[in-house]
Amino acid sequence: MTEEIKWKAAMEAILFTMGRSVKIDQIAAALGLEEKTIRQLAKEMMKEYEASARGIHMIELEDSLQLCTKAEYYEYLIRIAAQPKKHVMTDALLETLSIVAYKQPITKSEIERIRGVKSDHAINKLVEYDLIEEVGRMDAPGKPILFATTEEFLRSFGVSSLMELPMADPEQLEEIKEEAEEEISVTV
Repeated sequence: MTEEIKWKAAMEAILFTMGRSVKIDQIAAALGLEEKTIRQLAKEMMKEYEASARGIHMIELEDSLQLCTKAEYYEYLIRIAAQPKKHVMTDALLETLSIVAYKQPITKSEIERIRGVKSDHAINKLVEYDLIEEVGRMDAPGKPILFATTEEFLRSFGVSSLMELPMADPEQLEEIKEEAEEEISVTV
């Protein structure tokens, strides 16, 4: 067995056993390798998983790796396991989630200022669904809680990093700004 095969097998064993994402620096420390080497091995493993007829694949989430079931085999899992609870994503939840995703870390009061309505229910639901989480407190009076998206958010929306989120078209942003200014002038 070559060294490379041994390291890949060790990475696979770690990810399989943990059953969740594992930080790349933790894998590197456990194997006594550089993070750069772990990233290269992970890229090779991802290609190998995709090239072979296997039911799992490896994904990268920010600076972590995880083994996951390929989506095309999900229906077979449902036959064995209880059907996972479907989360109902209302417009209010999606709006709140998008604000958190693009403005994180962000406080509840900042979310409410952007939305223009109370957001307790939406924030609580998103935390319950594990799409956002508390990531600390702001150094301000009252020490408000800061919220940010989770790895579950990345998995749910099929992105490996927040950098992959779509950016708004500058023309659309200008139109939205003009509409908001019109609304403000009408209500004043």
